[in-house]
Amino acid sequence: MVSDDDVNRPERRLGLWFIGARGSVATTATVGALALARGEAPVTGLVTELPEVARAGLPALDTLVVGGHDVSGSMVDRAHELAASGVIPPATVAAVADDLAAVDARVRPGTDGTADRVTVDRLEQDLRDFRAAHHLDDVVVVDVSSTEPPAPEADTVGTLAELESLLDAGTAPLPASSLYAYAAFRAGAPFVGFTPSTGPRTPALEELAKSQHLPWAGRDGKTGETLLKTTLAPMFATRALAVRSWSAFNILGGGDGRTLADPAAAASKTATKAMAVQAILGYPVEGPVRIDHVADMGDWKTAWDHVTFDGFLGTRMRMQVTWEGCDSALAAPLVLDLARLVARAHEAGLCGPLAELGFFFKEPLGGTEHALADQWQTLVRWCAGLAAQSAAPSAAPSAATPAEPSSDAPDRP
Repeated sequence: MVSDDDVNRPERRLGLWFIGARGSVATTATVGALALARGEAPVTGLVTELPEVARAGLPALDTLVVGGHDVSGSMVDRAHELAASGVIPPATVAAVADDLAAVDARVRPGTDGTADRVTVDRLEQDLRDFRAAHHLDDVVVVDVSSTEPPAPEADTVGTLAELESLLDAGTAPLPASSLYAYAAFRAGAPFVGFTPSTGPRTPALEELAKSQHLPWAGRDGKTGETLLKTTLAPMFATRALAVRSWSAFNILGGGDGRTLADPAAAASKTATKAMAVQAILGYPVEGPVRIDHVADMGDWKTAWDHVTFDGFLGTRMRMQVTWEGCDSALAAPLVLDLARLVARAHEAGLCGPLAELGFFFKEPLGGTEHALADQWQTLVRWCAGLAAQSAAPSAAPSAATPAEPSSDAPDRP
C-alpha cells in the first residue's frame, strides 16, 4: 500500500473503491492488502500471483490505495471482530492498525437507494475526489455490499437518455447497486459486481459503460460451494454419467447470513448458485438450493451437496460432499485479483463485460462457459494476450479487442 505523498514512483497507482467498505469482505481484503504491502502476509489465495496470470502486467499490490462507500459501521471495529472470530490473525490487525484507520477515514457515506440526481452526483464526486487526492492512474469500483432482491424494473429503462431524464426527475427505478455503477461509470471507473445484485446489468448502464470505453465484470463471486460444483459437474459430463438430482444446502452466519434470511434477497443468490450445473450438463437437474441463517456460525459457512446419478445399465449411485469455509477469507483475495485484472483491461483499452474473467463468477457475464477448468484456460490465454500487448504495444490481447474511441460520450462531467 502506497503512502499518500509517494507520487513519484514509476508504477501505476491503482485506487480500489469498495461499495460496502466496512463489511467483512472489504475489511478482510483491505487488511490483507496492507499486510501484503508490508511483506507480513503470504500470497495464498491470490490468483493474480500465479505465474500464468501475473504475466499480464498487473498493478503491483503495494500501489493500491483503498477507499469506499458504506452506510454505517467502522472498518477498524469490523477488523477486530473478524480477528476475534478467527478470520484474520489478531497480530496482523495490530500490525496494520494505523494504516487501516487511515483507510477507514476515506470511507464516504453511501446511499440507501434514493435514485435522484443529487445522490448520484455526490457518489460520482466522491470517486473523482478520491482519484485526485491520491494521484491515482485508475480507480476500480468493487461492489461487495449486501445482496439486493432482484430488480426487474431496472431493465425497463432502455436507454441512457431515458435514465438521465428519470434521475433528473427523481424517479429512476434503479436499486442502490445500479446507482453506484452509474456513479462509477460517470467518473470513468471500471466496475466489478461481486454480488448477485443488479449493478451495471441494465441496458442503460451498459450503454453508459460503452460510451465511456469502460470494462466491467460480474457477477456474484464464485468462492465456495459453486466453485466445487463447477469443478465436479464436468466430471459427470465427461464420464457420461446422468445426474438425476443435485441438492445444495447452505448454513451461514454473519451479515451475509442475516441478509440472505430475507427470501427476496436470497432469491438473487440462489438463482446464480443454481445455474452452473444445468449450464455445464446441458439438461435440467432436479434439486433445491437453500441458504439458511444460523447466527452462531459467524463468518463461517457449511455447504452440503447431495448428488444422485445413473451409471452404466441405469445403476443408481450418489455422492455427498461437505464444504466448510470462511466466506470473507475466500472472497477477499478474489476482489484484489479482480481489481488488478480489470484495471489492466482498462489500461489495455478494453470495454464492456469481460467474459474472460468468468473464472471468478457464478454468473459469468459476457460469456456462457461455467466449467472451472475451461474458464481457467480462457483466463490464462487472455493474460498471455495482455502480456504480448505489453511487449509489443501494437498487438491486441488474444481474447479481447481494444475499444475504438467514440464521439458519443455524455457531456455531463
